[in-house]
Amino acid sequence: MIERIETKQRMSRIVKHNGTIYLCGQVCADATKDITEQTQTMLDKVDALLLQAGSDRKHMLSATIYLKDMSYFAEMNKVWDAWVPEGYAPARACVEGKMAREALLVEISVIAAEISA
Repeated sequence: MIERIETKQRMSRIVKHNGTIYLCGQVCADATKDITEQTQTMLDKVDALLLQAGSDRKHMLSATIYLKDMSYFAEMNKVWDAWVPEGYAPARACVEGKMAREALLVEISVIAAEISA
């Protein structure tokens, strides 16, 4: 069974299937901020969605991070490294990509496992 949560015309914020959770791409809360703040608020949104879906950071399977410019890589990683629980790093890719809005510096897409009841 496939469960879609907060579905709109183009996407669902969360899709669950066979114990796997797929989150739509997440961006920051305020695009006027620097890469550190954009990364932190983006990850805060991931936390909220994982909780809503019945998961958490320790159950992430993979993450794909999109940076507007790879010059932000080290600063983004400082926030990421503090956010990911030690020993629970997911498979991850980080690529440079054109953002949907000019002010956005980072976006993430996450797949996680549902926490077993």
